[in-house]
Amino acid sequence: MVVTFPYLTVLVLVPAGGALAVALMGRVRREVHELVGIGVSLVTLGFAIALTVALHAGDPGYQFVSHHVWAASIGVSWYVGVDGISIFLVLLAAVLFPLALAGARARTDARSFVGWMLLLEAACIGSFVSLDLVLFFLFFELTLVPAYFLISGWGFERRAYAAVKFFVYTFFGSAFLLVGIVVIAFVHQNQTGVLTFALPVLEHTHLSSATGILLFLAFTAAFAVKAPLFPLHTWSPDAYAEAPAGGSIILAAVLAKLGTYGIIRFDLNLFPQASRTLAPLLLTMAVVGVLYGALVACAQSDLKRLVAYSSLAQVGFIALGTFALSTEGLVGGVLLMVNHGLVTAGFFLLIGWIYDRRKSWQVAELGGLQTPAPLLAAAFTVVMLASIGLPGLNGFVSEFLVLAGTFLTHRWWAVAATVGVIGAALYLLWAYQQAFHGRPRPAVAATRDLSWAERVVIAPLIVLIVLLGVYPKPVIDRITPAVDRLVAHVEQVTHVHQPVVATAPGARGSRP
Repeated sequence: MVVTFPYLTVLVLVPAGGALAVALMGRVRREVHELVGIGVSLVTLGFAIALTVALHAGDPGYQFVSHHVWAASIGVSWYVGVDGISIFLVLLAAVLFPLALAGARARTDARSFVGWMLLLEAACIGSFVSLDLVLFFLFFELTLVPAYFLISGWGFERRAYAAVKFFVYTFFGSAFLLVGIVVIAFVHQNQTGVLTFALPVLEHTHLSSATGILLFLAFTAAFAVKAPLFPLHTWSPDAYAEAPAGGSIILAAVLAKLGTYGIIRFDLNLFPQASRTLAPLLLTMAVVGVLYGALVACAQSDLKRLVAYSSLAQVGFIALGTFALSTEGLVGGVLLMVNHGLVTAGFFLLIGWIYDRRKSWQVAELGGLQTPAPLLAAAFTVVMLASIGLPGLNGFVSEFLVLAGTFLTHRWWAVAATVGVIGAALYLLWAYQQAFHGRPRPAVAATRDLSWAERVVIAPLIVLIVLLGVYPKPVIDRITPAVDRLVAHVEQVTHVHQPVVATAPGARGSRP
């Protein structure tokens, strides 16, 4: 398909340009900076929606591709494109940034806060659309800078420690990624005489078993830290808890998806044999992460840390679906990235508003919130039930697909992970009961309910949570062709095929 309008380039340049414009603005009222930030992010959302509508649902390949050579001598180019896997992550980022800017305003220095947020949006979207490995690495690393300053500049008491820990962990993991990118490019050059970092070309590089495994581990080290995947997760509870509400939303709902997306986009495409060989190891890490996240969340009395460990369990489910290497599992994993982003954003928005009212997110200090703030309690209930996986809300569909796809290829891992679903119900219902039920104390009884502005911010998340739970078909229909293509690529290289699902008597068998 020939595309004349460069949607993807614009999606990166609009927030980047907005960040520059905010930085160059003189001294004006903080509301002006915030309105500019929200306006720029809404323009970005408009382009993302137009891009999603224009996507050809049945096309499994990359669409809206822009390819411009930067440095021919070293094979680096501006090479961007999207498919059914990445398009909804772009849309997720475009939806959440304006909500974070509108619903989680900075306490001080609004200009710097808005500028860093817009730069982070540009870097996240750039990462999701990059098809050149060097370009991806540049955007992937660029996310560290605004994220670091958001945590350290507007975070809470231990913000300096959390920011440094986040930066060091993710930067150290990225060093392995850079080495892996350079090595696979030179291996490809030795085989073909062409130096390139283009993903569609490097997919055809022949790698020995040992080389493929080593490169897979180098790439996965960076992605597992960013996700984060157990046991490389230890930076995330501190960062999520100490970051400001807007930073927590983006860290957990968008930035973490760069890790799981990187595994799907690069590991499975570049190292299919190594992905198959090491799948049991990654599945074990995923299941341990699901169970560990649920277990530790049960012991938390801090709402933000509870959501952080809940996110660790959800990342485990995403990895489980990914390394099941089945169509259902991968579709479920991609869908869960989107759904978890919406749910986690809802959690951190609501917890941020609770903190604004009570100056605490300790559940022991919040008993009885439901009486003075019924709308806040209702919104929290919807988000909580979606995270548990209640049928009719978005969490159920994606978790069901992940577990069904994993049961098809790796039965006992799926059975073990199911325990994590039960754990989620335990710790989330306990936290809700402690924070919202009971007779409110005098200080809590004066808590105000959601304002009209807050209702406007949370409403899109509630609508999407319900809509994707009741009618996920349009999203699944666009994800599936790209996943089918990816699974076929893995099967072609490894010569191992996923089981065929039995259908009704007389009907032809089909893949999930």
